[in-house]
Amino acid sequence: MAHSRAAPHRRAPPGTCDPHHPARIYNYWLGGKDNFAADREAAEQAIAANPGIVADVRANREFLVRAVRYLAAECGVRQFLDIGAGLPTANNTHEVAQAAAPDARIVYVDNDPLVLVHAQALLSGSPEGRTAYVESDLRDTSAILREASRTLDFGAPIALMLLIIVHLIPDSDDPYGIVATLVDALPAGSYLVLAHPASDIRAASMAEMTRRVNERMSGPKATMRDRAAITRFFDGLELTEPGVVQPQQWRPEPVVISPDQVTAWCGVGRKG
Repeated sequence: MAHSRAAPHRRAPPGTCDPHHPARIYNYWLGGKDNFAADREAAEQAIAANPGIVADVRANREFLVRAVRYLAAECGVRQFLDIGAGLPTANNTHEVAQAAAPDARIVYVDNDPLVLVHAQALLSGSPEGRTAYVESDLRDTSAILREASRTLDFGAPIALMLLIIVHLIPDSDDPYGIVATLVDALPAGSYLVLAHPASDIRAASMAEMTRRVNERMSGPKATMRDRAAITRFFDGLELTEPGVVQPQQWRPEPVVISPDQVTAWCGVGRKG
């Protein structure tokens, strides 16, 4: 999808005090129109500090596609719990999973009310499978697991998708404990798919971008982490090849031209 600043965009609804939201900023970077003026201003500030961010977020989306296709087509996974799903764009998790396995079940989780408005777009899955939406914060793991269990069978493998979301959990809120709680609830044979912005790739640009975005956010602030800190999220899991790498390096398509560097680390780990 082309990045377009000329396309019409949404206005913040009356009474909205804080229109900034990471999902809508990310939507803008992906070329979407479901964002507000304040989101676009924050997004442009980030682009000014780190011009490669637009290519980076698209490389992250391509990682999602390859990881979901791999799990559905090669590993036999039929259930996906996608937390921090964001606004619908091209190649959503359910589209990729159900293209490979029409009976796949997907639960999306997000805490942005605008995403809820678009839930019907997310819910248009295949007739054989099921797709559901849960409005919840990543920190509320009990609510996520309770609501997801209405659609997913926690007795069969589930792929937990945490793509570009855990950086919104500061160290003071114990992000490792949150991820571990979710993984612990999954049965053997499940997978963790995680991508996280990097503090140790284009470090100066990333630090300035983070500063500019954070000063415009009244909600969760972004915490960038380095490769070692991001690898810790996979503790106790068996990392699939090629391990924790930049998104464009994870099982790349041979004919696709990708950026030399992407400011994130990602991986797929299997629960034994």
